[in-house]
Parts: sequence; C-alpha cells; structure tokens
Amino acid sequence: MKKSVKTRELFDCRVSYLKELFDGSEYPWEMLPKIKEYIKALIANGIDGYTEISEGVLVGENVKIYPTATIESPAIIGSGTEIRPGAFIRGSVITGENCVIGNSSELKNCVLLDRVQVPHYNYVGDSVLGNRAHMGAGSICSNLKSDGKPVVIHGEENYVTGLRKIGGILADGADVGCGCVLNPGTVIGKRTSVYPLTALRGVFPSDCIVKSLENIVVRKNDGDAK
Repeated sequence: MKKSVKTRELFDCRVSYLKELFDGSEYPWEMLPKIKEYIKALIANGIDGYTEISEGVLVGENVKIYPTATIESPAIIGSGTEIRPGAFIRGSVITGENCVIGNSSELKNCVLLDRVQVPHYNYVGDSVLGNRAHMGAGSICSNLKSDGKPVVIHGEENYVTGLRKIGGILADGADVGCGCVLNPGTVIGKRTSVYPLTALRGVFPSDCIVKSLENIVVRKNDGDAK
C-alpha cells in the first residue's frame, strides 16, 4: 500500500482561485506558510461573484453565516458554504464551495476544497482538507508537537518540513470518525476512513479502513474491507 504525500497524488483541485496554490506546492504542507498572503492577493484582485462583507473577508454567493459565528480576516468563503452557530474562523482560512463549518468548530491557517465538512466541535489548524473530506464530531487536527520542534512527516521516508505547526492533511474523500486526534503532520490518503476514537500519526494509504494503528485493511470496491 503506497503512502502518497505529494499534492497531485492527494488532491484534485478544481477550485479556480486555488489552482495556483496547489499547482505551486509539491507537498501540501508547503502551502501553509503561503496561505495568508495568497488570500490577501486574491481579495485585492477580487473574485467574480464574490463580495467583501467586511474588511479582508470575501464570500461567494449563497453563503449562510449564522449571527453567532466569527470570521476574522483574511478569509475567503466559497459559494454555498454554511458557517453554523459559534464557529470561529481565526483568519488565513480559504474554502471551496458548499463546505460546512459547524457549531463551535475552530479553523485557522487552513485550506478546504469543495464540499468539506467539519460540522461539530472540530479544530482544524495549519491543515489542508481535500474534496468531500469529513471530520466526525469532536475530531481535531493537533498542529504543535509537545516539544515545539519542527514537524517531520513519517511516511515511506521521513520528510523534514522545517515547520513548527502542521495539523492534518486529508486527501479527497478522507473520512475521520468521531473523537479522533490527528497528531501533527498526519496524512490521510484518498477515500480512506478512520474508526472513531483513534489517535493517528504518520501517513496512511488511500482506499483503506484504519481500525487502529496496527489494523489497517484495504477497502473493496463495494466499500467493505478485505
């Protein structure tokens, strides 16, 4: 089972205003230091059909933002996205279309492609979430090691990132169960599902079911496991 870590292997970016960011990053964590200035440049140039609802906050059409949600700049919220009560967007957040940022969820310095769902009590910091990625209730992306040292991605080889803060990298269709903790620099492959209450570390292949760190099975075409 190949443990993919390159951006083009993990994501199919069809969001026009995110293409340059994805195409210019061989590895997804390379996007993280670029997010803030990338958003500022997009806001300065404008995006067709998007409106600046407050300084540094640009939203697309049919975005639903509940009154108790907080959005700090800079941020771009894709069309059709719903930001539910108590959500806290701490800045440097950019999403594709039709995402759900749920009640009491907190996001900072992250990129979400289309139809991402972080709907209940999630923390997503310094992370990249692919198309239709989903995080179950209470799942979090831990983005800082306890010793404060730069994060190393442990895959088929060790990738020295030089970054102190990296949360989770969820490829297209990744599904993380309720109450999971993604330790800093965890990469979940395309269409891979993770059982609830699992603590994750390292790189996980595509098309698998992660029942525990010691029990990872290949998913059949019908969605069951071998």
